[in-house]
Amino acid sequence: MVQKTEEGCSIDELITCFLSRQIEDGDEVGAGAGSAIARTAMQLAAMTRCPNLVVRLGETRTNLLNVGLVEAFKTTNDGRAARWGEYKYTDDEVMLQVRKANRSIFTMGGLQVDKYGNCNLIGIGDDPKRLKIRGPGGIGAPEMAAHVKFINIQVGRHDKRTFVEKCDYISQVGWYKGGDSRKKLGLPGGGPRYVITPLCIMDFEEDTKRMRLKSVHPGVTVEQVVENTGFELIVPETVPQTEPPTKEELEFLRTRIDTEGMLRR
Repeated sequence: MVQKTEEGCSIDELITCFLSRQIEDGDEVGAGAGSAIARTAMQLAAMTRCPNLVVRLGETRTNLLNVGLVEAFKTTNDGRAARWGEYKYTDDEVMLQVRKANRSIFTMGGLQVDKYGNCNLIGIGDDPKRLKIRGPGGIGAPEMAAHVKFINIQVGRHDKRTFVEKCDYISQVGWYKGGDSRKKLGLPGGGPRYVITPLCIMDFEEDTKRMRLKSVHPGVTVEQVVENTGFELIVPETVPQTEPPTKEELEFLRTRIDTEGMLRR
């Protein structure tokens, strides 16, 4: 059963609209292959506020401003994702563009995420040859996390198995060990900005770079977030509720992009 907010939208719709608002006109955006929410957020921004937004769908680069209705597709490798493509990248070109771009934003996930926003897509277990759970692997995520203007981390669950004191493996470097440790590694990108979960939005404290609670979703308490996080989370004195979608955002989302209601299932 899909969790609904007091405003009648699903949590997935709430998250989609939050992610969409972080995108600015002129940005170049992409998302991990399995992230339907992040992909929908890119489309929402492109078709409402950001006419010069460049969207990476699959291995294509496109502008969705004049697309009337976005046909649903389930992964970025689905051939329909390339339907509106203006240009098709080779694998080498994708990485070259990432290294050059200072306007790129990428949304990614992880099997594990630690308090500094380091992520693990490799697997869970002490022995790399006998993993308890095998992940999809880093693929292009390490390069993205190293170079883009900033990354958002978006995960589909919020529990102590996901948010851990230390990742078994690091496939995407966040703020590494905190403080200026990422800078000392020589990574040029802006690092992680937000962590988005079914319970809340988190960001990072400016000096220590430790994860900090930014807002809780409707119906969620601060105590719930703390209890389901496997490390000590920075909790401000006042924690607001995550801003809900506007009526206009929801109407556009449901009638022009998510017409099959995938975010409401």
